[in-house]
Amino acid sequence: MTSLGPVADLSRARILVTNDDGIAAPGIRVLERIARGLSRDVWTVAPETQQSAVSHSLTIRRPLRVQRLAPRRFAVDGTPTDCVLVGVHEVLGGRGPDLVLSGINMGANLGEDIGYSGTVAAAMEACLLGHRAIAISLDLPRNGSVATRPRWDTCSHYLPGILRTLAGLSWPEATLMNVNVPDLPHGAVSGIRVAHQGRRKQGLRLEKRADPEGRPYWWILDYSKEEAQPRGSDLSAINQGAIAVTPVTIDVTARGALPELRAAFG
Repeated sequence: MTSLGPVADLSRARILVTNDDGIAAPGIRVLERIARGLSRDVWTVAPETQQSAVSHSLTIRRPLRVQRLAPRRFAVDGTPTDCVLVGVHEVLGGRGPDLVLSGINMGANLGEDIGYSGTVAAAMEACLLGHRAIAISLDLPRNGSVATRPRWDTCSHYLPGILRTLAGLSWPEATLMNVNVPDLPHGAVSGIRVAHQGRRKQGLRLEKRADPEGRPYWWILDYSKEEAQPRGSDLSAINQGAIAVTPVTIDVTARGALPELRAAFG
């Protein structure tokens, strides 16, 4: 298997920043500041509007519009995947990014979230295009409440070092990194753990409700927070107050099933 070599000089690297919460989201502003602390060559191409949970969707039935908001800062009226495509092929011109950063998402992307996440999908698209990419998320309460002051300072404290370390490593081909930061003061973070993707015991919940005229509708609710998780998983790391770093491959083949299937159809 081939690999992507280390970024030789991060201070000279071209960094593309994107997200799924939209160009006006506070998390992308934090990530832009962090990126500019690593390199002078930072570009942002992000969705015009909120695009959470759109996964790896593409806009294929209508034109895409791109708006220049400021030097090296652009908004696209499409999905996170659209933004990476537009950024790499159009906005950045002839030189592609050395590193793509997606986030910082308002809410963790752990376990099954990876399949729904627009944040991870943007990193996945960059990965498919041959660029190293990191998806970054900040854990927030999952009980329906909204954190009034997300702990962006914790992200600012830890992420520069994490990004430098990851950029300095060789990566396996077709692999992105998924980083989740706990919603804790930076002094309370218990460490940085390399973790595998977890799996919740309970899936998404669906609640039937009624509108003011008595007509039924359904609301998809978030996962319940589960304390007991398999050791070594991203869910376990976050529950124990640690930052989770998970390598994610875009090859989703169930290789263990191949021998029996080949024998059956051989």
